[in-house]
Amino acid sequence: MSEPSYRQATIHDADAIAEIINTVVEEPNPAGFDGPTTPERVRTWLTRQGGEGCIFLCLLEDARPIGFSAIDFDTHEPDTAVLGVWLLAEHRRGGLGTALAEYALGFARDKGFKRIRGRLPDKNEPALAFLSSIGALVPIYNPEVTFELPLYEEHD
Repeated sequence: MSEPSYRQATIHDADAIAEIINTVVEEPNPAGFDGPTTPERVRTWLTRQGGEGCIFLCLLEDARPIGFSAIDFDTHEPDTAVLGVWLLAEHRRGGLGTALAEYALGFARDKGFKRIRGRLPDKNEPALAFLSSIGALVPIYNPEVTFELPLYEEHD
């Protein structure tokens, strides 16, 4: 398999994003979504984000999306964003999720966010390991925990 490509999602990617969500929510420990969704709901999400949030896609050489990361603003805390990263199961553990997270975190830094937060379902060990690998501060004793990832400016 050749190297995947990454790009910012547009409204035209709503069908593919919904398909990924609908696959992930069928897993034993789905993270971040309450259930299946529709392309229309994804379009609404993308529109609501405006320029303050962003979704990045990971695509195979045939331009098929296999995962995405999302940065969404937290309406309760203006300097805080919400991070999520989702990959189809067969494409995990190869660095693609980390690359998606890096795109999302770079976007958050550029927007001036100071902290990243998200939710982690209880007993989702792979997600816990992933978040720990990208530097998230995750309390491991509490079900339905939130994680926090401080954002620091990158230095050359």
